[in-house]
Amino acid sequence: MFRFGKRKLRSKIGKLIDKHGYTQEEFVSASGISRNTISRVCSDPKYVPSAGVLKKIMKAVRSIDAGAKADDYFDL
Repeated sequence: MFRFGKRKLRSKIGKLIDKHGYTQEEFVSASGISRNTISRVCSDPKYVPSAGVLKKIMKAVRSIDAGAKADDYFDL
């Protein structure tokens, strides 16, 4: 039987941290970015952060995926 309900919308970053078993709180600690910003980064596929925030996000992402590029995760 099919289950209908709300699915949590996730961005590519959100899917990455979910796939590797990280929590958003762990990503907040790894990136040094606020909880609200990380929540938006993980849930809004159209969100494009400022250059400074992008640099911090990508540093944390590269600790999970060493070959990651910003345009793999954001529409730049």
